[in-house]
Amino acid sequence: MKDQLSVNLTVDSLPAASEAEHVDQGPVTWRDFVQLAKPGIIFSNSITAFGGFWVASGWQVNWLQLLFTMLGTALVMGSGCVLNNYLDRDMDTKMARTQNRALPSGKLSPQVVMWYGIILGIIGVSGLWLLVNPLAALLGMIGLFAYVWIYTAWFKRTSVWSTVVGSFSGAIPPVIGYCAVRHDIDAGAIILFAILFLWQPPHFWALGIRRMEEYRAAGFPLLPVVKGTYVTKISMIRYVVLLVPVSMLLYVYGYVNVIYFYAAIVMGLYWAYLCMKGFKKTEGEEEVLWAKKTFIYSINYLTLLFIIMVLTTVAK
Repeated sequence: MKDQLSVNLTVDSLPAASEAEHVDQGPVTWRDFVQLAKPGIIFSNSITAFGGFWVASGWQVNWLQLLFTMLGTALVMGSGCVLNNYLDRDMDTKMARTQNRALPSGKLSPQVVMWYGIILGIIGVSGLWLLVNPLAALLGMIGLFAYVWIYTAWFKRTSVWSTVVGSFSGAIPPVIGYCAVRHDIDAGAIILFAILFLWQPPHFWALGIRRMEEYRAAGFPLLPVVKGTYVTKISMIRYVVLLVPVSMLLYVYGYVNVIYFYAAIVMGLYWAYLCMKGFKKTEGEEEVLWAKKTFIYSINYLTLLFIIMVLTTVAK
């Protein structure tokens, strides 16, 4: 659940000029609603939910339960992303990469977007409760609440800790998948949570360095904006270095075989190497290119790690 988290609860009263001043972009289409849910984020987090379900199943997969779990989790994540768009609409008008989205551009009204997000959340949580199990639904509700209210509405606008706070909700999808099968939070669920939690800050801080001036202009107190890129790079290394042994724990606890063990080591150490190279790129275009490369690698790291995790899961 990744695009992270003074709260202004009267955001509806903000000047509407920025919405009204945009040129007419044509009629609203279904694609506008799809984009509001941030399909890229849903896809990447769905991979982790699938991985959690598969590891817990040990190749003894209940395919119908898997389908219900994936649909419910995707709807909950989509709800969080839509409501994130709703709450961030005033800030999105100030950033080049977001100002042309359907909401900040004025193509969709805030009220429509708000209800769209609420309805997605209700359907997603209800589906998990009725078709999967109450624990999966509870995890979905916790993740949604943390992402929307604690991260987006509060910390994202007020603190450099926003990325870390947002990582709690972003680490929930694989736990939902896992608990859909196991019905409790055991060592496997905790390890999966820890992997996603440690992955997110260095992933997002790389984007933050790449887009630092946009975040500064929008008023987001992101770590590179407030503390600078040197401190941010130090923080990235801390998380990546810790991620390496934590990711190996799935093998230690017998969930996956030795192929995953070595793959996790190699991929994690290479990410740490990329972060170390960042100290040689200290300004200008070189630093931006380094941040872009590191950000793209972090996405590929997570995707490949979970694919290998699935393929190397130990059969029951």
